[in-house]
Amino acid sequence: MSSPEPEYERGLVWLRRDLRFADHAALYHALRRCRSVWCLFVFDTEILDPLLERGLVHDRRVEFIRASIVEVSNALGEASPDGAARLVVRHGRARDIVPAIARALDVAAVFVNHDYEATAIERDWQVADALEHDGRALHGFKDQVIFEKDEIVTQGGNPFTVFTPYRRAWQRALTPFHVKAYPVEKYRDRLAAVPAALDEPVPTLDAMGFAKTNLDEIAIPTGMSGAHALFDQFVAHIGDYADGRNFPGRRGTSYLSVHLRFGTISIRALARSAIDLARQAADAKGAETWLSELIWRDFYFQVLHHRPDLSTGAAFKPQFDRIDWQAGDGVAPLFDAWCAGRTGYPLIDAAMMQINTTGFMHNRLRMVTASFLSKDLGLDWRLGERYFADRLNDYDLSANNGGWQWASSSGVDSQPWFRIFNPVTQSERFDADGAFIRRYVPVLAKLSNRTIHAPWLASTAELRSAGVVLGDNYPQPIVDHGEARKATLERYSVVRSVA
Repeated sequence: MSSPEPEYERGLVWLRRDLRFADHAALYHALRRCRSVWCLFVFDTEILDPLLERGLVHDRRVEFIRASIVEVSNALGEASPDGAARLVVRHGRARDIVPAIARALDVAAVFVNHDYEATAIERDWQVADALEHDGRALHGFKDQVIFEKDEIVTQGGNPFTVFTPYRRAWQRALTPFHVKAYPVEKYRDRLAAVPAALDEPVPTLDAMGFAKTNLDEIAIPTGMSGAHALFDQFVAHIGDYADGRNFPGRRGTSYLSVHLRFGTISIRALARSAIDLARQAADAKGAETWLSELIWRDFYFQVLHHRPDLSTGAAFKPQFDRIDWQAGDGVAPLFDAWCAGRTGYPLIDAAMMQINTTGFMHNRLRMVTASFLSKDLGLDWRLGERYFADRLNDYDLSANNGGWQWASSSGVDSQPWFRIFNPVTQSERFDADGAFIRRYVPVLAKLSNRTIHAPWLASTAELRSAGVVLGDNYPQPIVDHGEARKATLERYSVVRSVA
């Protein structure tokens, strides 16, 4: 069957959160509808400059993106008929550069995949206006989720506010079409060579004001190849996922979150694999649990779509904005101790050292550390949300905000607001042998499996033997969990009526 006659002579694909060649909605539509297609990525200074202003010169995400787009550029060259296609890469304001490159290439249309954050939506409106002024179009497509915006709603047409009924509706609505791959390769002969005048090298980290990080040292694989390597490793033990994902000392998760964040692998491919694996008896429970986690991702995106005010700090449940958080001079010492992993609670400290040194934090520990900040320390959850936003490799506004509000009970959590994680019992249950703590808080490595979860309960002799000096090389607990729990119940009493 011959290809349809192109609608446009020239088209441009603007990559953002979709750093791959295969199964790419915008790229597929551009190739199908245009005779010649180029691809563009912009290191947007409106995103990067605030990072530099906050001192995040060693931001692993920038290095991850750069490595990933180099791989995309190479893939475009390999796929094009004459090997001359490559990614056009620029550093500057995307809202200025996209119309300028479209003008330089004289394209009729720019193709993008939807972005759902308020600032990105506003940017895209401005780009669309500039393109329209030049007589060009901006076409957007769903790519980073299975269902978006209003596609999954209640029978009454309202957005879901609790996950379980959303998941059921999501699964009822799903058809093979929703997880079908876009056959980009079918039209790859339409990938065009970059004109010499526009062919510039990919900016270096240094040229953009950033510095090399420990990305190689901590072995985070980048790009499409890295995503697929991680996926292959994960599939080999997906049958253990339902249980193993709860234990931070094990390799029980997929580690694909950063790849989903930047689109180096297709969500359709992952959901399709989860569905297929769920049909196999040995992998069923793990695959079903993993699919549920992928659905959570869609859920948080639709929550943000219906509640854009969440991105400006509003509580999902407005009543929770009445909580009287800790204030005054006592906030900074508590928050600084939490950030630095110096709370005196080993699991909390190990988790914070993990995020500080790797940019990753195990999902269960995200819940436990968030609960500790808001319900043990009594600090506003927004402080932790912002800290995670600066340090998580996989930072995504919808999931980060959703997770923090869930932990502080102001969000979509259907459980009572008086659920408070005990950091010691969580440690004893999910890091029983202390392997995770020993890795990230090595000063405690010689304590026994019994006392490593609460060093202040160890005998003087054991502490001395292990080389632990409480208050010196490891802190005393900065709060008493029992007393903090009582204070939290009192603090949250103002929202008792909504429990």
